[in-house]
Amino acid sequence: MTVTSPLSAHLVSDQVFVIDQSRCIGCEACVQACEECGTHRGTSLIHLEFVDRTTSTQTAPQVCMHCQDPTCAEVCPADAIKQNEDGVVQSSLKPRCIGCSNCVLACPFGVPKYFALPDQMMKCDMCYDRSSAGLKPMCASVCPSQALWFGTPEEFAATRRGELLFEFRFGNQVVPTKVATVVDRADDGPLDVLGDPGGFRWQDDPFGLAGVV
Repeated sequence: MTVTSPLSAHLVSDQVFVIDQSRCIGCEACVQACEECGTHRGTSLIHLEFVDRTTSTQTAPQVCMHCQDPTCAEVCPADAIKQNEDGVVQSSLKPRCIGCSNCVLACPFGVPKYFALPDQMMKCDMCYDRSSAGLKPMCASVCPSQALWFGTPEEFAATRRGELLFEFRFGNQVVPTKVATVVDRADDGPLDVLGDPGGFRWQDDPFGLAGVV
């Protein structure tokens, strides 16, 4: 079956990987399952973040977004990070990785991890051994709230609320990604990561000192 959807450029085996942060319940099933992926060598490569630990228990999963033009690969001086024919950005190639952590610092989503024992950067590769065969990544296969989801655009439209967004804005830079985030309206354009509907940017007052006497 050929998918004629405009989302087809983002798909692996006619399917799309989706994050819906609002559904995360913090159970950490994804963290445990990530270790079981055949390409991860027993290491969990997913981030489960607290949104604001001082005021809430709300958590949010973060996997690699598999940027169409991956910054991690661009800054790698050893050419160790490759993007395959399906657009999936892989962990660094062990014989080439020099452990410089350029990719860790450059990723706008904070995804790559440097592991000292193998002296290598490793990251979510969408469980490519599974997703390339049409199977769900390990995290999506166990998520009880479906905050992490894998399927066709048609299945998403028939069973889920919201729309799929594949673009993020960091200041003046728009970053197109392979992994989608669920939003109310995709027509509103790239998700502004640094902006705020009220016009306040955290960089303007990172320590919350505005108005303090």
